[in-house]
Amino acid sequence: MTASDLSPAVTKAALRQKALARRAALAPTFRIECALKLADLADELVLPPDAVVAGYWPLNHELDPRPLLMRLRERGHRLCLPVVAEPHLIFRLFGRDTAFEPAGFGTMAPGPEAEETRPDALLMPLSAFDGQGNRIGYGKGHYDVAITALTQVKPVICVGLAFATQEVPAVPVEPHDKPLHAVLTENGMTRF
Repeated sequence: MTASDLSPAVTKAALRQKALARRAALAPTFRIECALKLADLADELVLPPDAVVAGYWPLNHELDPRPLLMRLRERGHRLCLPVVAEPHLIFRLFGRDTAFEPAGFGTMAPGPEAEETRPDALLMPLSAFDGQGNRIGYGKGHYDVAITALTQVKPVICVGLAFATQEVPAVPVEPHDKPLHAVLTENGMTRF
């Protein structure tokens, strides 16, 4: 059996496992330096001046978007975080005084008293990505479903945040998969 004989789901699972192992092997100081570098690369994100930007609460060695989010706030963008809900993710605004609470999967998010919003841009975590803008998430499809819902209203800018080591040669694409507009790594922005 060759790799081309495997189903997309099986291939994605194998790519995910290898990419996450490479990510987990990165030194903690390197991960911190990369998070700070993302903030220095904020100008690479081409966002409307008043864009609402969704970040994420980092877990499991993910690239920490918080320094980048602080830089975007300094530039006048409103920020929000995802909360797992049915039928798809919802997004709640947050500021300096927002109270955070557990939001599932080890993440934190603004509580139900925070205003729900529709982001103009999603800064998304991922397991792996390829040079064509395809991503592998964590297998639950939360972002694919949310992007489908958000784009029924208007387009949303989708940017993956990852370490360069998470790139793979090719991601198998399934009908439900939503491509990225760009990936931002410690090496800079790649647009698709």
